[in-house]
Amino acid sequence: MLDPNSRYVSRLTRDTVAVILAGGRGSRLHELTDWRAKPALHFGGKFRIIDFPLSNCVNSGIRRVGILTQYKAHSLIRHVMAGWSHFKKELGEYVEILPASQRYSPNWYQGTADAIYQNIDILREQSPKYILVLSGDHIYQMDYGSMLANHVETGADLTVSCIEVPVEEAAGSFGVMTVDDENNIIRFDEKPAHPTELNDLPGHTLASMGNYIFNSEYLFEKLIKDAEDPDSEHDFGKNIIPGLIENDKVCAYRFRDHDTDEASYWRDVGTLDSFWLANMELVEPSPALNLYNHDWPIWTFQKQLPPAKFVFDQDGRRGCAIDSMVSGGCIISGGTVRKSLLFSDVRVHSYSEIEESVLLPGVDVERSAKIKKAIIDSDCKIPEGMVIGHDHEHDAARGFRVTKKGVVLVTKKMLGQGGEV
Repeated sequence: MLDPNSRYVSRLTRDTVAVILAGGRGSRLHELTDWRAKPALHFGGKFRIIDFPLSNCVNSGIRRVGILTQYKAHSLIRHVMAGWSHFKKELGEYVEILPASQRYSPNWYQGTADAIYQNIDILREQSPKYILVLSGDHIYQMDYGSMLANHVETGADLTVSCIEVPVEEAAGSFGVMTVDDENNIIRFDEKPAHPTELNDLPGHTLASMGNYIFNSEYLFEKLIKDAEDPDSEHDFGKNIIPGLIENDKVCAYRFRDHDTDEASYWRDVGTLDSFWLANMELVEPSPALNLYNHDWPIWTFQKQLPPAKFVFDQDGRRGCAIDSMVSGGCIISGGTVRKSLLFSDVRVHSYSEIEESVLLPGVDVERSAKIKKAIIDSDCKIPEGMVIGHDHEHDAARGFRVTKKGVVLVTKKMLGQGGEV
């Protein structure tokens, strides 16, 4: 017998078009995003960040998705076309790229709201009841169907997905909601220095996840009004949402684990430190983000590769990986990997030691190199005997970037091996 509630949610998801904002550079990631948009950044051994909101849409039953691109989008578009182009438009499902194409103005996308506005005719053509606006650069697993049901049941004009985070973590970093006892948003502050604490959870505040559900005609009306305002920055967080709270019904949807009723896993990997940490969390024995959940898979594209290989079993020259994740195509040839995450096609040669590091696809670590607490960008070739992460002054002197928390970023350009990835 079918669950009537599931049928109710499935009707809502069929009436929804999702739009993923994927045009951002991610400037706080510095050289790591010099040649790629942040949503195209590799994550978790075999994925890209864009795979998480896309997988959430598919797993939630939302199969009409537009991806708004702008900054250095080639690798992002290439990945989406390779891994997400199998949907059948004749069955009413698609994942489409919506690049900045100056449809309504001579400008490129001027802000998050303007990006949606410049595609308003495309969205109207689909006749959705609801528009789901998603950030394309966060890591999480979320059923948007539950949020849609909450949006409809509360009668909201706009629902903002939120997560409870410590006040000190949110300060200066996230948009923060102040809500009443029924989770109606009564104030929205964009990255305040002193966020408002929650009455029911002292020491925590309600941070915006950057995901919104709008009734479609309501959204179109507000976007047109905003586009006509010469003083607006055409941004949801700065302009649209604060302007709606006083007169319209704007609700917060708290993203919580259904089993524990605690805040669910969500990470903004917008800095080098947070990117490194979120990847390092995956090598824990029981990581907070469960990539092994067969009921909520993260879909992606990855080229066909042989299994990871570990060779040589001699004292001092043993190919092994401990407390680590090693992707397809990797060869650990007489080197040692500890508490690290290796993406596809990484080579670690004899006598090398890798510790607490993230090695992106195609990295080649030559003999006797030592790497600790580092992010090594795609296709870097680490020379024989090079030591990274053990002496930060020496790292900085060679042009490597060292963060305040001691994570070292190394790119091809820093190694004199070219700048494009």
